[in-house]
Amino acid sequence: MPRVASILLPLPLPEAFDYAEPEGMDLGLGDIVVAPLGPQRLIGVVTGLKEGAGHNRPLKPVLDRLAEPPLPKNTLAFIQWAARYSVDAPGAPLAIALRGARAPRPKPQRLLFATGAAPARATPARARVLEAATGPMSATALAEAAQVSASVLKGLVDEGVLEARLVEPETHFSTPDPDHKHPALNPSQAAAMQVLAGLAEAGGFQAALLDGVTGSGKTEVYLEAVAQVLAQDPAAQVLVLLPEIALTQAVIARFTDRFGAAPAEWHSGITPAQRRRAWEGVVSGEARIVIGARSALFLPFARLRMIVVDEEHDGSYKQEEGFIYQARDLAVVRAKIEGALVVLASATPSLETLWNAEAGRYRWLRLTDRHGIAELPEVSLVDLRETPPERERWLSPPLIKALAETYAKGEQSLLFLNRRGYAPLVLCRACGEKLTAPDTDSWLVEHRYTGRLICHLTGFSMKKPEACPHCGAKDSLASIGPGVERVEEEARELFPEARIAVFSSDTMWDPEAAKAMIVAMEAGEIDILVATQAAAKGHNFPNLTLVGVVDADLGLKGGDLRAAERTFQLLAQAGGRAGRHERPGRVLLQTYAPEHAVMQALAAQDRDAFVAAEMEARQLSGLPPYGRLAAIILSGPDAAALDAFAQGLAAVAPNAEGIEIYGPADAPLALVRGRRRKRFLIRADRKVDLPAFLAAWRARVRVPGSIRMTIDVDPYSFL
Repeated sequence: MPRVASILLPLPLPEAFDYAEPEGMDLGLGDIVVAPLGPQRLIGVVTGLKEGAGHNRPLKPVLDRLAEPPLPKNTLAFIQWAARYSVDAPGAPLAIALRGARAPRPKPQRLLFATGAAPARATPARARVLEAATGPMSATALAEAAQVSASVLKGLVDEGVLEARLVEPETHFSTPDPDHKHPALNPSQAAAMQVLAGLAEAGGFQAALLDGVTGSGKTEVYLEAVAQVLAQDPAAQVLVLLPEIALTQAVIARFTDRFGAAPAEWHSGITPAQRRRAWEGVVSGEARIVIGARSALFLPFARLRMIVVDEEHDGSYKQEEGFIYQARDLAVVRAKIEGALVVLASATPSLETLWNAEAGRYRWLRLTDRHGIAELPEVSLVDLRETPPERERWLSPPLIKALAETYAKGEQSLLFLNRRGYAPLVLCRACGEKLTAPDTDSWLVEHRYTGRLICHLTGFSMKKPEACPHCGAKDSLASIGPGVERVEEEARELFPEARIAVFSSDTMWDPEAAKAMIVAMEAGEIDILVATQAAAKGHNFPNLTLVGVVDADLGLKGGDLRAAERTFQLLAQAGGRAGRHERPGRVLLQTYAPEHAVMQALAAQDRDAFVAAEMEARQLSGLPPYGRLAAIILSGPDAAALDAFAQGLAAVAPNAEGIEIYGPADAPLALVRGRRRKRFLIRADRKVDLPAFLAAWRARVRVPGSIRMTIDVDPYSFL
């Protein structure tokens, strides 16, 4: 009797669908297949096989089994676990895991080869071509190398001196050599590395926090731990997660230098062909080291033995659209399923990670000093109530003086403001209207580089109007507040001879642009860098000695429970860019609240005191890490229908001990893309299975087609 195959499809469906296994197909768990769903032919994965008895209706057959390697069982287990934890359909994480399998293979390249034949007529141009054609080359590359036109190459091809062939692109990943280049570690680094090596050698699931001040050499430590893992197991694979694409190229260069082979990349900046190559290298086991963004966690590793989460505190590890997850937490789970070592590295660890380390769940390794002779920078608070900037200016006299001194010494400065564009708000002086995106409460941000107003929430963009769209008054639109473009404008007015650049996601369109900016900064070709958080972490600029934080209070505004923690982390990371080499560094924080606990802790460089106070406040409130949070966000086009559904959802909430439900209430952004938004916030004791509670609650209602329900376990955004 034919078997029945359960096929999980990469769609928001609650479970796998059953299909008949065609005779002779001989399917196995994890096989990637093509299955029909209505009129569609979809790629899916076999998650179960059973005998065909017991079905009372004929099943559609599986259409085809693809030649791709099957997904490993641990990858399937991880996908199922992640879906349950996030209270989402398993097809959502499966779609991420199959992203590389569905990318097109690289197309063959047309390359020119020298045949050895002599040309019928010798010319200097032809001689240069034959001299340059030392191996297969594209026509463009060969013409550029020989400095000839395409017609010269065509003539040589016609005579048989050059031959054109279609060649499959190189898909091989070089094997990393653990002994290629051993760095010199200081005693503190060596001790931490030995502990990590011991954890790796012990085998099975192990977790460690690598907690080191900025510039302490955490990367060197985990590089050597990676070398130990690769040396112990010739088939071992290592995943290194990074929070920003801008960091990828620098870290790849470090790995290439250490192991003599480039790792595989996985992030949104690679091409579909590169994505396909990386995916195949991972599932075959050939790609031994993978460096990537959070979605790399779902790659189908053949033998994953170590995961590094660099800058583990970073909020970028939280995916907030589509399949919602926290990559740091899921990395620990993936390591547990794989029986691997996971290393969480940060100079400012998250409170959740510190709590686990203090409880003994993670091995806690601390690096308290900077590497070599470098020392931590001096941190000073600039009280803007006493020394305010000039009107319509944003840099205070003490910061301007520090910039001038630094520039005069030939050293570099970083002006940090975590706000893109020129101004965060455009206001009509005549009627008071604040310009927002259509059908959205989000303010439009002015961008002077492009002359446009942009909504960073929805992506809406429009040319800045000459008159107020609300009242029609001309020349009435005022730019309120500073963004990095406005700070750059002020810096150029103050230091017209200085070389000034802006580093933000608006100016760094791809990894190559970010790499060029970083190289220029490292080479000393920039005097003052104005930057958002894109440049505030992970970078090592040898001649940077001054960091000026333009608005240190910015992150403390709003109702985010992690506001103080995030502000401390971000400003400590930004300040940590200064004085990382021989020259001492200093940090100036402009603030209207120097008495705030965060500012005092930053000035004293007393992280432990800040963490203790923040932990106590969280414990009294039962907030993470002492409790757990989840959010349910409802949205719909009709306010009355949305409110009625929200009230009905509240009425059927399950009764459970250790659970507190707040709402429904209007979300802070109550209108987005023409849809009204309501929100529930759920707080639970740690002993409560919060995903199970949320799943049971959701099962009690039928969500109308016009209303969208999103569940966010451990929310990071409260908009």
